[in-house]
Amino acid sequence: MRIINKIKVGITLLMVIFAIVEIQAQSAASILKSMDDLMAAPQDKEAIVKMVLKDKSGKEKVREAIMKQKGRYKKLYRYTKPEKQVGMATLSLPDDIIWLYMPALKKAIKVTLLSKSQAFTGTDFSYEDMSGNSYGERFTPSLIDNPDENIYQLELMPKSMKSSYSKIIVYLDKKHFYPIKMEYFDQNQTYFKYATYTYKKKGNYWYAEEVTMMNLQKEHSTEIIITDIKFDQGISDEEFTVENLKPLDQ
Repeated sequence: MRIINKIKVGITLLMVIFAIVEIQAQSAASILKSMDDLMAAPQDKEAIVKMVLKDKSGKEKVREAIMKQKGRYKKLYRYTKPEKQVGMATLSLPDDIIWLYMPALKKAIKVTLLSKSQAFTGTDFSYEDMSGNSYGERFTPSLIDNPDENIYQLELMPKSMKSSYSKIIVYLDKKHFYPIKMEYFDQNQTYFKYATYTYKKKGNYWYAEEVTMMNLQKEHSTEIIITDIKFDQGISDEEFTVENLKPLDQ
């Protein structure tokens, strides 16, 4: 009888453990979904994007682009500064498709899965970082205990073997669900870069006013500053076509 009771207790404990794991998994997924929903809340948006690239000696390069986005999956960057990069453009589309237009080539080039780990137009962000796909689509989250009661901490494991990351650690604001910091680990499990975020609310929407990506191995950083942002203007789908990447004067 004692043996049977012990077996029952053991089964009950296992059921409790599995239930806790299931609840934590659901909680982590819902938290990540809240972050994704916040980041993709506007119907569309347009802004001026300033990029400041800084090397380990402190030398800076500054770029500017007009950014347009519709929904979660359609995003266009068209560079306006410096002069040598005027006309360069990138287009992100559904199904994780990215196109790059180079004025010197006078044609658009499709960015392959293999090259998505490469730097996004020379910045510390990769093409994978700039993907239109949500984090929930690309990663499986689990909740990590954090002593700060104002922060959720998630570990994101890639669903695809083609990801250049072995994992990402995300810190989120508990009240509003926007990211505060992300830590990136390469395929060798090495922590090699991180991004910090400053979010601001305009009207009904939160947006990342400043994002800084720091590459620890290269001692190089890229700061993105968003200005003149506008929401829900009714941007046409025609803006997000490969044909539209080529400037009218070419």
